[in-house]
Amino acid sequence: MTHRLKIKIMYKNRLTHTIQLLLLMFIVGCNNSTSESRNGIPPEISIERHELLNKIKGGWAGKTIGCVYGGPVEFLFNGTMIQEYTPITWSYRHVEHYYDTFPGLFDDIYVNITFMEVFDRLGLSASADSFAIAFANKSYPLWHANQAAKYNILQGIMPPESGHWLNNPHADDIDYQIESDFAGLMSPAMPNTASDISDKIGHIFNYGDGWYGGVFTGAMYSLAFIYDDPVQIVKEALKTIPEKSDFYQCVSTVVECFEQNSTDWENAWFEVEKKWSAVVGCPDGVFVPLNIDAKVNSAYVAIGLLFGEGDFFQTMDIATRCGQDSDCNAATAVGVLGTMIGYDKIPQKWTAALESVVERNFEYTETSLNELYAMGLRHALLVIESEGGKVNENSVTIQTQVPQPVRYEKSFEGHYPIAMLEVNHLLKETFECTFEGIGIVFRGYVTSSDLSYMAEVEMYVDDQLVETAILPAAMPGAADKRRTDLFWRYQLPNRTHKVQFKWLNPDDEANIYFGKALIYSDSYS
Repeated sequence: MTHRLKIKIMYKNRLTHTIQLLLLMFIVGCNNSTSESRNGIPPEISIERHELLNKIKGGWAGKTIGCVYGGPVEFLFNGTMIQEYTPITWSYRHVEHYYDTFPGLFDDIYVNITFMEVFDRLGLSASADSFAIAFANKSYPLWHANQAAKYNILQGIMPPESGHWLNNPHADDIDYQIESDFAGLMSPAMPNTASDISDKIGHIFNYGDGWYGGVFTGAMYSLAFIYDDPVQIVKEALKTIPEKSDFYQCVSTVVECFEQNSTDWENAWFEVEKKWSAVVGCPDGVFVPLNIDAKVNSAYVAIGLLFGEGDFFQTMDIATRCGQDSDCNAATAVGVLGTMIGYDKIPQKWTAALESVVERNFEYTETSLNELYAMGLRHALLVIESEGGKVNENSVTIQTQVPQPVRYEKSFEGHYPIAMLEVNHLLKETFECTFEGIGIVFRGYVTSSDLSYMAEVEMYVDDQLVETAILPAAMPGAADKRRTDLFWRYQLPNRTHKVQFKWLNPDDEANIYFGKALIYSDSYS
């Protein structure tokens, strides 16, 4: 809640007019100073309820449209922008097509819905564990930090440990960034409240830069209820991120490039690639062009918003053409823009594609777009009242907040990837190998004709038992309870280590395959 200083002045009977005037001038000066420090954010704003709904609706509609626009090129352009001559097709039938053929495209939305369902059921004070358990027991397909967190929760590792980099090799990935929209949309003009929500829920999946992706996104949505300029939204939202973080510096690179040349988004993209594209955490992205790091993909969102000039298509197209997780970047960019302009200002060319699905539930949920709009309004009204605002029949008054930085966190600090070793080993009963460094991540998987099978495997480092892991069998591409990476260990002494594995319940119908091993040292030298 925003706290404002209240000054009460007691005048004595003999106080002269001159002294009264001086006091008045002092108070006015203080108020003017406060106004300037708020960067155009008034202490409170009033908004009609129908306009509040219009903005919330614009956010969710924009996110859905952006998801579908970028869907056909998702992860087809890694480490390269999508050139202008490369066509990205669109038809009003495309949204319905993805509903029918690939509902997993909407992971950006159905995970958001899970959190909103918990708020509906348990209220604003719902615990992090409540969100974690609801999420982990859903049957939808997941990847990267989301899947790693799901496994952790099902094994009893609860938040915030479920998202911490020591327990989650994907802690810096994009996951919470793409599912944090709800936090900003339910906290209109209250970015710090959005950050508080993200602190509780975002650490289910992520830590450090991965968490900051969601904080930044939530703040942009929240500030889109105040500002009518995407540049202000990006700059003010970035104030919620600690300046010394890599995330802040990465997105600041985009802002600096924009201020130098507001028409050359390709140059901003090149600067981000040059300075920030090296992946340290995600084992899928180290030493290859794939980059699902939250700071880089947030930079792509910022590129779309800054260089899109407030135009819906241009913002969406630029964010998509930054490549990598194209659908997510476009979805966030025009989700924020849709909130800023409101649903009724999104060109009909794009909203027409939603007409055939607005009453259809998103797969894996019992929530349609129309219900998502209504649920979003319910939650926003609750938060407005809880933060000292007023809700009337036709309007609301919101106690606004000036963005404040969240605490500093850094994943994989002191860890430098130096090699990806080919292991290519089918575990029989035992397996032993050595490596030199301070950390290792073993990639691989468990398969079985019986998908209920769970392998039990012990991991020893330097003859010390460090873990007994339960590894569920998985079917590639399906929703499951798999562990994203077989085993990992960080923060070891920098020397040669012996690693051993013992399969405690071997089964003739099951296989445990060790693919590659990512090695870390304490420096690149």
